[in-house]
Amino acid sequence: MGTSEFAASVLRRLVASEHPPQLVISRPDRPRGRGRKLTAPPAAEAARELGIRVAQPASVNDDEARDAIAAVRPEAVCVCAFGGLIQEPLLSAYRMLNVHPSLLPRWRGAAPIERAIMAGDERTGVSIMRVTAGLDSGPVYLGHGEPIEPADNYGTLSARLEHLGGDLLVRALDGLPPPTEQDESQATYAEKITAEDRRLDPSRTATELERVVRALTPHIGAQLQLDDGALLGVREARVLPDGPAAGALSLDGRRPVLGCSDGALELVVVHPAGRRPMSGEEWLRGLRR
Repeated sequence: MGTSEFAASVLRRLVASEHPPQLVISRPDRPRGRGRKLTAPPAAEAARELGIRVAQPASVNDDEARDAIAAVRPEAVCVCAFGGLIQEPLLSAYRMLNVHPSLLPRWRGAAPIERAIMAGDERTGVSIMRVTAGLDSGPVYLGHGEPIEPADNYGTLSARLEHLGGDLLVRALDGLPPPTEQDESQATYAEKITAEDRRLDPSRTATELERVVRALTPHIGAQLQLDDGALLGVREARVLPDGPAAGALSLDGRRPVLGCSDGALELVVVHPAGRRPMSGEEWLRGLRR
């Protein structure tokens, strides 16, 4: 069961192992892009390319999904970045393993990679856990850490975690070690990214905002609200020791610089609405014409 690019990568690793999946369950097609064209989830597209049967039920808990799973009589059901709530009786019917990109119990929930970068964590990882009724609260079979480098954004870090997650899942399917219950007192939650999370608020420090930019690049994108109300996407930024007053956007230099509560944020790569990403210098030249 999977939906995202992360899930598609783990799927490809499984296909190359001694545990090739017989069925992929993904979410229904959804409108995407400027043309709002119906598009299959990445995991469904990857499965079809690999010649694996695909089911996209409205709910994984309905009769269609349960019958599709029962028909292949799986030894295990693997879950990765699926995005749907799995309920009984499905939960108890199969050995169900989840690939979660954090070192549980830290960052349970929908956006563990983004939240780890935003929080300034120096390390994250992947956990293989048993799926239970709780939110990522099941016992952990395997886990492995991965450092978060100072220059990592979502794209670079998730690529390493995808590779690690696939390898760990194959190890788990080769032979499960005894599970370890999670320490509930250490649990933190990675809430879904909201529009407010995307907004670069200059009342925060430049260091915090630079982490937001990295956490949301390239898949979601951080945004700065300009004086005219327009939203300017920010794809890459750099912390400066000082700059304009907090909240002011300086357009006088080589690149735009946003004053923050502590330090300043140089906008290295921006993404104006309706246009392609470009350097801060190029965007400034367009403003000055």
